[in-house]
Amino acid sequence: MYENYYAVIMAGGTGTRLWPLSRKARPKQMLRLLDERSLFQISVQRLQGLFPPERILVVTVRDQADDLREQSPSIPKENFLLEPMPRGTASVIGLAGIALKQRDSQAVMAVLTSDHFIGNEDGFRNLLAAAYHGAQDGLLVTLGITPSFPATGYGYIQQGDKIGEYLGREIFHVLSFKEKPGEGQAREMLETGDHAWNSGMFVWRIDQILDEFARQMPELNNQLREIAGAWDSSARVETLERVWPQIKPETIDYGIMEGAEKVAVIPAENLRWNDVGSWDSLFEVLPGDAQGNIVIGGQHIGLDTSQSLVYMDEEHRLIVTIGVNNLVVVDTGDVLLVCHKDQAQRVRQVVSQLKTEDNNFI
Repeated sequence: MYENYYAVIMAGGTGTRLWPLSRKARPKQMLRLLDERSLFQISVQRLQGLFPPERILVVTVRDQADDLREQSPSIPKENFLLEPMPRGTASVIGLAGIALKQRDSQAVMAVLTSDHFIGNEDGFRNLLAAAYHGAQDGLLVTLGITPSFPATGYGYIQQGDKIGEYLGREIFHVLSFKEKPGEGQAREMLETGDHAWNSGMFVWRIDQILDEFARQMPELNNQLREIAGAWDSSARVETLERVWPQIKPETIDYGIMEGAEKVAVIPAENLRWNDVGSWDSLFEVLPGDAQGNIVIGGQHIGLDTSQSLVYMDEEHRLIVTIGVNNLVVVDTGDVLLVCHKDQAQRVRQVVSQLKTEDNNFI
């Protein structure tokens, strides 16, 4: 039934809010934060039973490709699509689209992330199977995460009338997409009960999404068609290297989804999803000790220490904390980060400052 169903994993980001651990040379999806596997390996392995390795594509940048291949040797080498430089999720999905069209004109594409935590993996596979049936019926399906608090760091999807059900999952028309709101608006959307967090995961027929590129992003569509024209020739790499820098960066949300037709959302209840986007988010996915502390790597002695996270890159390293609570301490050998847990989101400000300086810390 799912022989024309393909997973496309977007794996080219860095994850600046997990600095100083996540950097250009060691991006977020390659980190081993949850167990002995990297976030990318977890993302690939939870697709087992629905997508065999030959139907999993990975879009990444050249600097990360070798490491990702090493972490997932079962995925064929030709299934790694390399973008010369980041140009936003619209171009990533467009590149995967033209590659899949060359392979299978009847393909259905699931656009997935490489660095999120999903606790209910069986539920996730059921959700993807339901979305496949919706896509076959001509819907551009988004996966909406049921909100658990008024988050200001996520985009929101407003759902309208119910369309129907697939495999026991309700599916609704999408009324609007709303970018990261202020706290007051986030609380209002949570209270109405008709909003979901935008997970950044989508399912659609390949012909339908490419039609939307042609209708809404004609310049990018022409660039993708030029690349597609050289796809099966010796000129593929040269054409990609020449055309790609000319692409204007854009997200799939702004470029396509906000103006697309037949957009639907499946609320993903009980998925236990977390984007692992910052150090404080680890408190939601990792168990703490009796005092609520999370220790990753190395050794820690904590006196009167509670609700704190301590990370060490080196096993022989010892960190001692006394009389503190709600701290994040990250030691990578060349950088020591200490911040209050509720200030962890500000790490991105540090990264922005470092980008203006000549250093090796990013």
